[in-house]
Amino acid sequence: MVTSGAVGVGRQRLKYRKLVNSSFADLQKPQMELDGKACAAVGQSGLMALYDMLFTQLDVSSSQLLVTDSDFENPNFRERLCETVESLLDLKVVPVFNENDAISTRKAPYEDSSGIFWDNDSLAGLLAIELKADLLVLLSDVDGLYSGPPSEPQSKLIHTYIKEKHHNEITFGDKSRVGRGGMTAKVKAAFVASNSGTPVVITSGFASQSIVRVLQGEKIGTLFHKDASSWEPSKDVSAREMAVSARECSRRLQNLSSDERKKILLDVADALEANEDLIRAENEADVVAAQDAGYEKSLVARLTLKPGKIPSLAKSIRTLANMEDPINQILKRTEVAEDLVLEKTSCPLGVLLIVFESRPDALVQIASLAIRSGNGLLLKGGKEAMRSNTILHKVITDALPDNIGKKLIGLVTSRDEIADLLKLDDVIDLVIPRGSNKLVSQIKASTKIPVLGHADGVCHVYVDKSADMDIAKRIVMDAKIDYPAACNAMETLLVHKDLIKSPGLDDILLSLKTEGVAIYGGPIAHELLSIPKADSFHHEYSSLACTVEFVDDVQSAIDHIHLYGSGHTDCIITTDSKVAETFLRQVDSAAVFHNASTRFSDGARFGLGAEVGISTGRIHARGPVGVEGLLTTRWIMRGIGQVVNGDKDVAYTHKNLPLE
Repeated sequence: MVTSGAVGVGRQRLKYRKLVNSSFADLQKPQMELDGKACAAVGQSGLMALYDMLFTQLDVSSSQLLVTDSDFENPNFRERLCETVESLLDLKVVPVFNENDAISTRKAPYEDSSGIFWDNDSLAGLLAIELKADLLVLLSDVDGLYSGPPSEPQSKLIHTYIKEKHHNEITFGDKSRVGRGGMTAKVKAAFVASNSGTPVVITSGFASQSIVRVLQGEKIGTLFHKDASSWEPSKDVSAREMAVSARECSRRLQNLSSDERKKILLDVADALEANEDLIRAENEADVVAAQDAGYEKSLVARLTLKPGKIPSLAKSIRTLANMEDPINQILKRTEVAEDLVLEKTSCPLGVLLIVFESRPDALVQIASLAIRSGNGLLLKGGKEAMRSNTILHKVITDALPDNIGKKLIGLVTSRDEIADLLKLDDVIDLVIPRGSNKLVSQIKASTKIPVLGHADGVCHVYVDKSADMDIAKRIVMDAKIDYPAACNAMETLLVHKDLIKSPGLDDILLSLKTEGVAIYGGPIAHELLSIPKADSFHHEYSSLACTVEFVDDVQSAIDHIHLYGSGHTDCIITTDSKVAETFLRQVDSAAVFHNASTRFSDGARFGLGAEVGISTGRIHARGPVGVEGLLTTRWIMRGIGQVVNGDKDVAYTHKNLPLE
């Protein structure tokens, strides 16, 4: 550890002593600046006392090593220095280095920049070289090296410093009041140390856990490495290249015949089944790692590819392949004028960016939909499913023919790349986040690209007073038990107040408890059923838990759903057709069911072949989004040389023509 502060601590102490020992008359006289070397001599003990106290709290010993610029001119000193540091480290003692400003040959601290080193950054770089350190971390008051002054909005954080690229591009602002040399000195020290073989990271000393995050391999701050120019491309270029490559491949895919695109999907389905054992092995490794890391059971459940899942996915892909070709369909034909025909046709959106958490099966569904709809695709899955996503991506892209190219489907592996991709509104056409409310909200706030998706899946089942309670029991149990982690699982059970003391309701609640479901109550149910009170009606449990509440009638149920629901899927159980129609017409959700489990709200179950996600928005696509939600339209006009010419010679007919 290389530190400073002795001069500052000493100056503070000496000013205090001077104040205590001065008369009022002395204080009226001009105050002389304190000698920097004297300040350093007084402050050394105070500085180390502070470090001693801090390290002692961690049950760690520290030691002080004072050096001067001239010491490093002596080869014997440098050799003894290395031996001392190695000995201290063997004893689990932290060496704390500081320049001995009190006896330094430098004229004055903070002023004379001559010599082998003159500030903490250059001293740290020198020590890193002498000690052959594995890593040097230089702490700053900003997050790392920026392309310009960090306060300017156009300045960007440089993740990896490449001299050939960045040396002439960087503009340094005014030196911070913190430290002696500012960012210029840090960059110089980092460049010298990294060229000598010690990687360097410049990062924030104010951000929590910065050093730990660097040691854990997180990409924070700015990295300096002697080989950086050979393996670190410009991040902006790589993100753009990935998106542009996906678009180019998608255009080649669109030029194939319907049968050729169908064959690609069938090949993908065959490849998944042929590699099932390998996929399951990688997935099991992810599951074990997630369990060891202490992830929630609901996440582990979504992460797990259960037996039969791969054949089920392959079956869905074959169903999708055998569906009518969705692109280049003529949706409308109009005779604009004689011999001038206009066609409205379906076409792919272009390039999709899908960000999803936990569920590796989502990768398969999304990739197959992208192929069927002729779209390019960029995928970013959760880190907990890294092995599963990697093998699934490889299996699928290996099945793509060479004339299309494997870059049709790109797998984004770094979280940092997401921020760059979200800026590419000129290349990426739609973002679909599949995950938590936080994930969706962050993405919506970070991009100009249209975003399609839903944040929560707070699904309701309302049991009306006229419900067949046997049907109600089957539906409620399925909606909660079949797959509790799914976004279409029931989270809130609403019950008509007339059923409070009914045996049918008692049977439903008992069956839920028998299956291990934790039941929480709204204000009314909490009192009447003596069950724990729910923290919020907005909560999505995604596990074996649900909320129960009583309502006055169907209108009260509808009002409750509009107030607390997420617009995903809601269900009514009733034998009264009039009540059912009221519910179906008025509940403003993407999917509304009568006497059917909310678990049916799924692209495959709807016959869409698969789904890219579920949208609770009201623009472009809503509910389970299959192939049609990944399409847009374009206009094709066929004429024989007509011109507008101020509409003088055009007789508009605007006649609808039959589709061909």
